Amino acid sequence: MIPLNLISIGANLLAKPVGIFSSSSFARCTVAVCKSFSTTSAQRPKRPLTSYMRFVKQQRPLVVRQNPDLKLVDIVKRIAQHWRALSPEQKRPFEEASLADHAQYKMDIERYKSQLTPAQSAALKEERRQKMAKRRSIRHKRELTLLGKPKRPRSAFNIFTAEHIPQARGTTMPAKLISVTDDWKRLHLSQKQVYIQLAEDDQIRYKNEMKSWEEHMIEIGREDVVRRKNLAPRKTISTKGGKKKTKVKSAKSKVAVKSTSTKSSGSIKAKKTKKTVKRAEE
Repeated sequence: MIPLNLISIGANLLAKPVGIFSSSSFARCTVAVCKSFSTTSAQRPKRPLTSYMRFVKQQRPLVVRQNPDLKLVDIVKRIAQHWRALSPEQKRPFEEASLADHAQYKMDIERYKSQLTPAQSAALKEERRQKMAKRRSIRHKRELTLLGKPKRPRSAFNIFTAEHIPQARGTTMPAKLISVTDDWKRLHLSQKQVYIQLAEDDQIRYKNEMKSWEEHMIEIGREDVVRRKNLAPRKTISTKGGKKKTKVKSAKSKVAVKSTSTKSSGSIKAKKTKKTVKRAEE
């Protein structure tokens, strides 16, 4: 029986020793029996929990019960501190249970895939493709945020909403949004003009910040995050050069045509002079 205060950092968890490696607690870490499933995507076997997530699932009720006023973020942080403080021997039961579940998951997923029709397989493949695209989009947005990309400009309605949403009618956020939308629709154009002007100013702010930000991105070699239209000047220079080259080529071709035409005309004149000379001799 190992007391929790050996691995706890939070002061509220030091008072009561709780065994986390007893037979009853380890039983909660053992392999769960896989339920029968159909061939629908909703019944697809779920991926097993990692060893850390198993520990989180086990410890969360204990931490919440002892700290009912603790926020969810703080609960997760505290459990993460507990996990980092565990020794390899203390982590082993969770790791072994995770490995056993993972082996069972491989067998379940193979049996699940073998029961699918070609149409179901294609549908699941498309679903996975969409999920991966969404994840890539989220990662890209996070990267742009880390790079300091300016926030997009707000519309007049967005500025009005941010200003009036705290005092809006309704107890829930959807009700407040409906109330603010109705208030916006009832406004006269002259009353909206203030927010329209603020939106125009925000648009100017966004353009100026984006210009300087994209110039900085080009300087550090991140042209991949710059809008294409702002990379257009480089392309136009090359295309103009190409056009000039084509013009030069066409001019050369014209010169060549002129030279060939002058040569042909000269040869015709020479032939005519020869004929006249022969006639004169005769």
